Amino acid sequence: MSRGLDQNPPTNDAGPRIASTELVVPAHQYKQDRVTSAFAAGVLADRPESGRVLSKISANAGVGTRNLGLRLEDYPALDGFTGSNQAWLECAIELGEQAVKGALDSAGIAPDEVDVVFSTSVTGLTVPSLEARLAQRVGFREDVKRVPLFGLGCAAGAAGIARLHDYLRAFPRQVGVLLAVELCSLTVQREDRSMAGLVAASLFGDGAAAVVAVGAQHALDASGPEVMSTRSRLYPDSTDVMGWRIGGDGFRIVLSPEVPQVAERELPKDVVGFLADHGLVPAEVERWVCHPGGPKVIEAVERAFTLPPEALAHTRESLRAYGNMSSVSVLDVLRRTLSSPPPAGAVGLMTAMGPGFSSELVLLKW
Repeated sequence: MSRGLDQNPPTNDAGPRIASTELVVPAHQYKQDRVTSAFAAGVLADRPESGRVLSKISANAGVGTRNLGLRLEDYPALDGFTGSNQAWLECAIELGEQAVKGALDSAGIAPDEVDVVFSTSVTGLTVPSLEARLAQRVGFREDVKRVPLFGLGCAAGAAGIARLHDYLRAFPRQVGVLLAVELCSLTVQREDRSMAGLVAASLFGDGAAAVVAVGAQHALDASGPEVMSTRSRLYPDSTDVMGWRIGGDGFRIVLSPEVPQVAERELPKDVVGFLADHGLVPAEVERWVCHPGGPKVIEAVERAFTLPPEALAHTRESLRAYGNMSSVSVLDVLRRTLSSPPPAGAVGLMTAMGPGFSSELVLLKW
């Protein structure tokens, strides 16, 4: 497969570095069985068979607890998309502010030193965009560059790191921030009793994450890994694998059962080719920063690369603690990885897949 002009060729000069990460989740935490029981009582009361299917899916989802933007008892009062989106906006601003401020504090960077902000969410809509609404609250300069991203779904955390890389390669003395906010619970459709809807009700959670990165010529001695290179892949004839059907009631999940098979079939080809361009093979990757799409996807990645169980331990831990938080999850896995970094010189690989159907790869070096 040939590389397009937008792909990053191997290079010997330094790339941007990750300075800090921050995760913030809503205060309302519930055990997995309570969340799915509440969904079953509110949506599936007249369909006991679907309730039993939901219970089975929930028990096998690899999720222990989830944090939700609202209290469980508040969801029935939402009046369709208007009410859900307003709740999303209010919660997203609160979580987003906490995440960005926390990440900047950890990096030792003042808000007015930030030159560019990338933001992503696929669970709500707002114009002005989220980072614009947060600019004054956080303390960004009036000339801060803003790049809102939409539609990348679960892949957006890795894609956001990739776009930070691209920008900071061009402006190596500058500072960039990535903000991801996802409130998946506010997209649940009460009338959607499809298998995809049941899986979503069993798997997805809410949260926000922020990442601060600096260009290679910035004065900050960032302790995180260098972002060496990135690669994007858009798979043909796959638009129905994952996404939303957006209508008057809001976001209805599109989630094909083929996702694990697509991951196991396509991701190895992409990863092997990407690493080979840098003189590497998968066995040389010491840290796998993988988005936790779900247990079957995690198992597919392990089989594809013959990984030992501990290789994706952070991925499983994130899923167990918070569920699949869409774009936020891979940034939580990155945060966990930074808390126990490998030796200097070690190579890491960030991977995430999302609507398109697509994949994002980010090569890291400590």
